[in-house]
Amino acid sequence: MSCKITVLLENSAPAGLEAEHGLSLFVETPETTFIFDCGQTGMAWRNASRLGIQLSSARFVVISHAHYDHAKGFPSLLEHVKPEALYTGPGFWREKYTCDSESGQYLYKGGGFTAANLAHWGIAHRVCEDVLALDSTARLMTGFDMRCPFERIPSGFRRGDAKEPDPFDDEVCLLLKEGDGLALIVGCSHRGILNIVSAVRARTGLPVRRVLGGIHLDGADRSRTEKTLKEFDRLGIHEQDLCHCSGNAVSGRISTGSVIVIA
Repeated sequence: MSCKITVLLENSAPAGLEAEHGLSLFVETPETTFIFDCGQTGMAWRNASRLGIQLSSARFVVISHAHYDHAKGFPSLLEHVKPEALYTGPGFWREKYTCDSESGQYLYKGGGFTAANLAHWGIAHRVCEDVLALDSTARLMTGFDMRCPFERIPSGFRRGDAKEPDPFDDEVCLLLKEGDGLALIVGCSHRGILNIVSAVRARTGLPVRRVLGGIHLDGADRSRTEKTLKEFDRLGIHEQDLCHCSGNAVSGRISTGSVIVIA
């Protein structure tokens, strides 16, 4: 039985749909329908209407990490559906910032809502601490060791009141069964896509056959991009549905409105 992913929002869009810097996916498994990431303005929900997607069928929402371009659209979703739960990684409520290298000023990059808001809305908060099953075909994972020597988190990313360097330990990925292995769905891969793939392979014992989403090579030099793609080939990751923050060298393989079937 197959799963279906519709891209409600990413950085590019064909005529008739809207785009912004962000990501939102509508995921349908044989058992469950849910939303993975929410974009930043609610634009994703307008696209859903144009695509004939019934948002009211979404049982819950997963947010890959607490940056605005993945989380800030969540409150506006409640105009269309009240999900039973929000799934995140640990430490999701620590506010996100970037530090401007020239001025030294901190710019707010968080999701714009709080745990108190979520409780007021009557929506449960479920935290993935390791591996968490959503149904028999879908699960979340967090906790990705930094093993790859050329994948490092830029120091400008900060979090919390102390503005400490952000380790992105709130980051979660979605795993769907595909063939003899897994489809790996990611938001931004701040901890490094190869680090994430390595953790998934080690902890599930299964190969990753597909990567879908953002792999944060935007601004990366050519050498890192080439090394990453070479490693994809070595690992047998031949389906590469890359978008959002993946960088011009590899983005454009999917866009807003794309439909991906995973079997």
